[in-house]
Amino acid sequence: MCTLVHISNMKRDFSQGKRGPLIPTDPGKTRITIRLDNRVLDHFRKQVHQAGGGNYQTLINEALREYIRRGGIESAVRRAVRQELHHIGLQRLASGER
Repeated sequence: MCTLVHISNMKRDFSQGKRGPLIPTDPGKTRITIRLDNRVLDHFRKQVHQAGGGNYQTLINEALREYIRRGGIESAVRRAVRQELHHIGLQRLASGER
């Protein structure tokens, strides 16, 4: 019978051990450590749960890719201002204002 006492007294030979992750990283991806707000993680984990499964890290990666594709925060602000100005212009036309 093998008990915890026996296991703790066993000699361990790590001479053939290799450093690094047990599962290799996918090509084109880099393993990093990052600190995110709990609210950010909760948001993405909730989306995965609502979808019935998946990977919240993949969702975060997709959101970051979309952010880059759209040109970042400056571009997003410019789009929002243009949309608002367009909306205001349409309201003025409808009311006959100049």
